[in-house]
Amino acid sequence: MSASIVTGREQQGNYPQKFAELTDNVLFGDMWTRPQLKPRDRSLATVAALVAMYRLEQLPFHLQRALDNGLSVEELAEVITHLAFYSGWPTAASALKLLSERQACLPEHQE
Repeated sequence: MSASIVTGREQQGNYPQKFAELTDNVLFGDMWTRPQLKPRDRSLATVAALVAMYRLEQLPFHLQRALDNGLSVEELAEVITHLAFYSGWPTAASALKLLSERQACLPEHQE
């Protein structure tokens, strides 16, 4: 996992303790480690769901996690573009803006 990933315990000042524990132990400790899907596939599904539901506040974290899990900027851009026809043009346009901002922060070799 990248250093950019912030755990629930690190966010305890922002979240109640139980929520932070559930985030760390159940979500990232269990769901994200189950062998039925690779982390790359979980990231793709998560980004798609967040775009479709217009959850922009969670998207930067999961875009970075998707990159850390092996998805390329081009793959993420393609799935977001594809979603424009299913979740709406504004959801995709906003997500592509966030992806572009994330890409601007990447070293050349990760693009």
